[in-house]
Amino acid sequence: MRTDEHPLALPVGITLDRFIMQNQAAFPHASGELSQLLRDIALAAKVVNREINRAGLIDITGAFGTANVQGESQQKLDVVADIRFIRALTNGGEVAAIVSEERDAIIQTGNRHAHYVVAIDPLDGSSNIDVNVSIGTIFSIYRRVTPAGTEPTEADFLQGGRRQVAAGYVLYGSSTMLVYATGHGVNGFTYDHSLGEFFLSHALMQIPQQGRIYSCNEGNRRLFSDGVQQYLDHCHEQHYAGRYIGSLVGDFHRNLLKGGIYLYPPTTALPLGKLRLLYECYPLAYLMEQAGGQAIDGVLDILDIPPQSIHQRSPLYLGSTAMIDELLTFFVQ
Repeated sequence: MRTDEHPLALPVGITLDRFIMQNQAAFPHASGELSQLLRDIALAAKVVNREINRAGLIDITGAFGTANVQGESQQKLDVVADIRFIRALTNGGEVAAIVSEERDAIIQTGNRHAHYVVAIDPLDGSSNIDVNVSIGTIFSIYRRVTPAGTEPTEADFLQGGRRQVAAGYVLYGSSTMLVYATGHGVNGFTYDHSLGEFFLSHALMQIPQQGRIYSCNEGNRRLFSDGVQQYLDHCHEQHYAGRYIGSLVGDFHRNLLKGGIYLYPPTTALPLGKLRLLYECYPLAYLMEQAGGQAIDGVLDILDIPPQSIHQRSPLYLGSTAMIDELLTFFVQ
């Protein structure tokens, strides 16, 4: 590369499609199906990104008027994103069934001969939709255990976090990013609107082992255990920076890049935690471990929690290894 070349004229980098194609041999059961599935997710992300960017112009902000299976008020964009991802994954042909935060039961795609199932939170951070703050999509991919040609069942989704073959998220913010891992490191791709392509921008992402950011909704502090409250006191004493926007993907992404810890403890009202194990905790824990960090529920590694139901909840603590180890000292006092 010429040293006098202007930065604006430098190559933009490798596209997501080319990256997937070049690394296909590293995928489990490499046959092109998982590669196509990831492309289908990227396509849906582009469509959802478009809908988010023009949401205020076409009146798709605000509440939809119904509640999802979690009992949470659905936003219009929740419903739009759910439809877009389900349609893309169904039409792509590589997914036999889907579990979505927005649906009570398993969604059968009709692709009974497909070898993969997907668990997805189509649009995380609904409370931030109307105020133009970062929101995201979280997904987890499994190779099905029921025979191809049959109707998928809950067993295909309740394999446990260690059986994920891929996981990732899409962040819709000041720039749109797709971040995913297939067991060989975490890679991030930034969307170029002018070209309509995701380009590799963050190769082999690693979280700093020590950070100085903690992300927690301290409005619930009095509902937390004594150990968590004492750890928060410790964060204050160490002058850690409190950064929390109520969008799991946004908080996770910042801490992944800068180092930090994210805490969503159980409360007296929700003793089993609030975040969903299959399509929030498992995929982000998978990414965090691939990036050199840790993810726990307070006792177990998140990926070692036995799944019991498709909408199971869990506490979640994840981030820089030194900070997770520090947190654990307050749990054993």
